[in-house]
Amino acid sequence: MAARGGKSSSGTAKAAASIPQLSWDGTRAAPVVLVSGTETVLADRAMRALRDLLKVEDPSLEVSDILASDYAPGELLTLASPSLFAEPRLIRVDAVEKCTDAFLSETLAYLSDPAEGAVVVLRHAGGVRGKKLLDAIRSGLGGGVEVVCAELKKDSDKYEFARAEFARAQKRIAPGALRAITTAFVDDLAELAAACQQLISDASEEITEATVDKYYGGRVEANAFRVADAAIAGRHGEALVTLRHALASGADPVPIVAAFASKIRTMAKLSGARGASGQLARQFGLAPWQVERAQRDLRGWDEAGLGRCIETLAATDAAIKGGGRDPVFSLERLVRVVSARGAV
Repeated sequence: MAARGGKSSSGTAKAAASIPQLSWDGTRAAPVVLVSGTETVLADRAMRALRDLLKVEDPSLEVSDILASDYAPGELLTLASPSLFAEPRLIRVDAVEKCTDAFLSETLAYLSDPAEGAVVVLRHAGGVRGKKLLDAIRSGLGGGVEVVCAELKKDSDKYEFARAEFARAQKRIAPGALRAITTAFVDDLAELAAACQQLISDASEEITEATVDKYYGGRVEANAFRVADAAIAGRHGEALVTLRHALASGADPVPIVAAFASKIRTMAKLSGARGASGQLARQFGLAPWQVERAQRDLRGWDEAGLGRCIETLAATDAAIKGGGRDPVFSLERLVRVVSARGAV
């Protein structure tokens, strides 16, 4: 995913940075590489990609790890100093957001004169600790680059992440299959990435919805979005059966309500909106397929029904989070109200 403007997870304005801002899949070497943001999956990939890149350039690469929260004074300078044979060095520093005072002061000093042949990677997962160091790196001190690994919050971002996984592997996947795999693992980027890689590794031909169903049918069928899809389409019996199967399989009520909220919120945004799917997608921060899906879902609905469903959603959310005695009853009532398009 391309790095975006605005603010990073640490709250520092990217517009103020004078060093290159890279996406996780555009990582490159520099004397100092700041890997910022809360998305651990992307940060891990960026750091792994950098190690692999440096290994290809020189197999004698020395790799060392430092924990900034448990830093021993002098550790960075010792590891960065060239050895007898002057092998290239990669020094990976984790938990910079929890760094000690010694690490902070010594790393700031290091930026003024980085060691030749060394690449220092600083992983900062967010927060205000170490802000002085981040500001110094972003100002250009040390000749660094920043790899921005911000959290992928929108469903459209996760859909694009999955699409890029298959594109990089030059593996064809049908649009319906891509939607299915994204929906099945939308709540966990690590699981989504693993599922994509398994399909890429195991499927010999184009990946279809049948392929996804073969591998992850149980997950998809019991997925919260399947319950919401059936209810929104007016298929009360199917939605109820799917709900009970999901709960019996150990599904938590909270993500089920969240799935309803996500879909109905999108429908409410697009209710009455006019324009091409691409135009509306840009306007509302959605993927075109989400716009088209919401427009299909809205057939047969009216604003009054949407309003009643939103009120029921709020009541159900409160009930399953401790405000009610029977979360299952609340969920079944939600399914009934949504299946009737709010006309109850």
